[in-house]
Amino acid sequence: MIKVLIADDQQMVRTGFAMILNAQPDMEVVGEASDGVEAVELARRLRPDVCLFDIRMPRLDGLEATRLVAGPDVAGPLRVIIVTTFDHDEYVYSALRGGACGFLLKDSGPALLIEAVRAAAAGDAMISPAITVRLLEQLTAPRKRVAELPITDRELDLVRLVARGRTNHEIAAQLHISLSTVKTHLGSVQRKLGCRNRVETAAWAWESGLVD
Repeated sequence: MIKVLIADDQQMVRTGFAMILNAQPDMEVVGEASDGVEAVELARRLRPDVCLFDIRMPRLDGLEATRLVAGPDVAGPLRVIIVTTFDHDEYVYSALRGGACGFLLKDSGPALLIEAVRAAAAGDAMISPAITVRLLEQLTAPRKRVAELPITDRELDLVRLVARGRTNHEIAAQLHISLSTVKTHLGSVQRKLGCRNRVETAAWAWESGLVD
């Protein structure tokens, strides 16, 4: 059972998300928070499999709350998905750098929300080509030369596809390799780059100037 914590200052949003997730046979909403401070407290106490954080919340915003429970300096970081109505570039960048493993808009629909929660619970990340990849492209600039990259040419092909929001199945089909090989390459890339998930891998690719 995937245990989920929902943090949003709007009761209607929390209720709506809870109804969607609790209707799934493999999900259970174990807590709800109306502000960022409460969200951090509940996250640390309940240790849910996935946290859904809004950005604009009283007392503490969702970005800071994410850094406190999922940031790079956190021991035993939790998996956080930012779900918001605001898709400003700086919000996406801060969310990803703060440890979030997904970024969704509230109007993305139930199916994408459910898929994102399952992906996060499995240790993966939801990268929406229509949202995250577009914003990553806008906010990043080349900082490394390809010749200096610590990955193989095959891994480089895979990273470019990850950065474009391709799923593992799509990558396997495009590179003509098996699904297990994709997962093996992705694991190797993340170890070499120090990335914890697909979102961080995609962000690294855009920042390195690997995607046109």
